[in-house]
Amino acid sequence: MRRFAAPAGIDPLNKPVVVSAEALTEPVVVAGIAPAASAGPAYIVLAGISFSHFLNDTMQSLIASVYPILKDTYALDFAQIGMITLAFQFTASLLQPVVGHYTDKKAQPYSLSIGMASTFFGLLLLSAAHQYLVILIAAALVGLGSAVFHPESARIARLASGGRYGFAQSVFQLGGSFGTSMGPVLAALIVVPFGQGSIAWFSSIAFLAIVILWRIGRWYEPQIKAKKAAPVQAHPDAPSSRRVAVALAVLVALLFSKQLYVSSLSSYYIFYLIDRFNVSTQAAQMYLFIFLAANAVGAFFGGPLGDRFGRKIVIWISILGALPFTLALPYAGLYASAVLTVIIGLIISSTTSSIIVFAQELVPHRFGMISGVFFGVAFGIGGLGAAVLGKLADHTSIEFVYQVCAYLPAIGLLAVFLPKLPRHAR
Repeated sequence: MRRFAAPAGIDPLNKPVVVSAEALTEPVVVAGIAPAASAGPAYIVLAGISFSHFLNDTMQSLIASVYPILKDTYALDFAQIGMITLAFQFTASLLQPVVGHYTDKKAQPYSLSIGMASTFFGLLLLSAAHQYLVILIAAALVGLGSAVFHPESARIARLASGGRYGFAQSVFQLGGSFGTSMGPVLAALIVVPFGQGSIAWFSSIAFLAIVILWRIGRWYEPQIKAKKAAPVQAHPDAPSSRRVAVALAVLVALLFSKQLYVSSLSSYYIFYLIDRFNVSTQAAQMYLFIFLAANAVGAFFGGPLGDRFGRKIVIWISILGALPFTLALPYAGLYASAVLTVIIGLIISSTTSSIIVFAQELVPHRFGMISGVFFGVAFGIGGLGAAVLGKLADHTSIEFVYQVCAYLPAIGLLAVFLPKLPRHAR
């Protein structure tokens, strides 16, 4: 211990301060002031984790993109198509919070590459599946890879952010959104012409992701072994635990409304275009790509805007702002539909980064679990909703489903219940 006291003859303003050797190496945190990053974002790490997210979600999006092939080959109805989405999303929904809770206690730097191996085997199984049950198992394996990937990769993105949390989350989300948009294109160019067996070719993407994630694990390992983090002290102006619980429930509902709408387009937009406008499967997949690419662009800009103007404002604008356009979509022509989906994608996807970072700032001591809940449960509920929508489409029509889904962004009105965060955690 070292003892520091005022020099003799000088009336001290404070009592003597006792500083431990451990405290000399710890950052000083002052209430009301955000800890400043000594360096900017680790761009190489952010690029690597974003590219891995791109590869991961490219492989995941193949599942929805090959639905027309599976439907025709095995005579599936819309309810069975919805169950495939549910098998994928529900696996990730159940396991992501569990993974996040475990890694909050003990980080696993190489779990990302190990989890990606599940996606690798899932794709190989899907390419060879000839029974509906096997298709469900293959989808669940890909979902398992997603469950392991997202909580720890979100933590790595935050570690590499240099304090620019919204920006880092947007870069991370950008990779995933572009990966999701690439699935329909690759399905149109490869899977449709060459058949279900060609899905096995995409296992090489999973192998590449395993290699990259192993290297990122090498960077991550010393970050978590150097020193245990100091206990997180609550800000004096932070909302109460009850308001935090209400806010988390509202954020889950908002992300659910956004994800269910996006899931309805991802799962059934191809069928909607084929049934209503009589376009080919390949053309419908390209229209889906346009929507998903707009989602990727919107996801990138949402985080920096939240850093600059406040996350609550971005949440308000991004969800409610899409409502007029979603209401118009079921009544638009083919080309007008393409334009509307671009606008909807740009607006509605900008909320994802702000919602997730807002939740992380509400409960900073449970970072992995919160990331798992929002990447897993909210997205998984969207998968459950997709299965319900498939059942509804079987009993009514795809057009009716889109008329119902058009009102989902109105759930954004719940944002009025979000608390005001302290100035440094906007």
